[in-house]
Amino acid sequence: MSLDTGLIDWVAEALEPLGTVTHRRMMGGATLYLDGIVFAIVALDTLWFKGDAASDAEWDAAGCERFSYPRKDGTTATMNYRRAPDEVHDDPEAMRRWAALGLEAGRRAPNKRKSAASSPRKRGPIT
Repeated sequence: MSLDTGLIDWVAEALEPLGTVTHRRMMGGATLYLDGIVFAIVALDTLWFKGDAASDAEWDAAGCERFSYPRKDGTTATMNYRRAPDEVHDDPEAMRRWAALGLEAGRRAPNKRKSAASSPRKRGPIT
């Protein structure tokens, strides 16, 4: 599956007033960062914004489903990402509003980065 770079380009363009969007490829999709903070992913050709307990009620009220995927053992796993509302695909103000919710969840998330001493290799810049 190829990565939809057009969608990532649109996100970067719409969010330019808020900062710089970069991405890192992952398993056929990408993790999106705004000024270094994870706020969204692109997976299954869809934009998913980061969510958390503090923002769940707002995502639920908008009808934004939680990201889920089937596991090899037949169970379903979920992640704290919510499907972007349809309006973000053609309205930069809507994109900024919903991305800001994902950005705040990203800021609240614990930092999972390992120290350089425990990391097997240094990582390059995010592109």
